[in-house]
Amino acid sequence: QVQLVESGGGLVQPGGSLRLSCSASGSISSISAMGWYRQAPGKQRELVATLNSGGSTNYGDSVKGRFIMSRDIATNTRYLQMNNLKPEDTAVYYCKATQWGPGGMDYWGKGTLVTVSS
Repeated sequence: QVQLVESGGGLVQPGGSLRLSCSASGSISSISAMGWYRQAPGKQRELVATLNSGGSTNYGDSVKGRFIMSRDIATNTRYLQMNNLKPEDTAVYYCKATQWGPGGMDYWGKGTLVTVSS
C-alpha cells in the first residue's frame, strides 16, 4: 500500500507561480514512477508530468517549458513547480504512484485545487 498526500494548491494570478508537493508513505520501495495529473471541470484527467525511478521526466504538451517536476528522495516527496500559470491551468491536481511490475497497482492522492484567476 502507498499513501499520497498533496499540498500547495491555492489561488494565483495569471503569470504567477506555485509549487505543489506530494508526500508518499507506505511501501515506498515498490514505486517505479510517480506523476502529476490534473482534471478541470467537465474535462478528462490529463497527464501533467511523470518522474521515474531513474530520474527521467516526461511532460504534457500544454505544460512543457513552464512546469518542472522534481523529487527529494530523502523525504519521499515529489514536487511540481508551476511557472507562468494560465487560467487554463485551473484544475484539481492529483499525485499518482505506480508500482513495479505487470501486476503493479496505481495509487492516487485526493488532489489539491489550483485556481488561476485575476
